[in-house]
Amino acid sequence: MVSQFEVYLVSLDPTQGSEIKKTRPALVISPNEMNQTIRTVLVAPMTTTLHHFPSRVKTTFQGKKGDIVLDQMRAVDRSRLVKKLGVIHHATADKTLAVLQEMFS
Repeated sequence: MVSQFEVYLVSLDPTQGSEIKKTRPALVISPNEMNQTIRTVLVAPMTTTLHHFPSRVKTTFQGKKGDIVLDQMRAVDRSRLVKKLGVIHHATADKTLAVLQEMFS
C-alpha cells in the first residue's frame, strides 16, 4: 500500500508548459484514508533546484538537499509510481502539513 510521506520515483510525463517534467522523486501527500480507497494519489514533486518560495519545503533526502514543490502537486494514477525510494523525516512531514494548511486556509 502507498502511504502518506513516502517518496516514490514518479513518471510525470507528459507535461505542459512550466510543469515539472521527467521521472523524478515525488512525495505522497494524500492521506492514507484516500490512498487505501482510490486509484490515484496526490504527490508533490521534489527537486534539487532550490527556490525560496513559501509553497516549497526544504528537505534533505538520500543525502541531497532540495525542495518539496507543493505549488506543483498533482493527482497521479498509481501506475505512474515507478519505485519506492523511502520516507521523509518526521519534522519534514510536519512542515509539509503546516505549509499545506497555510496554502489552503
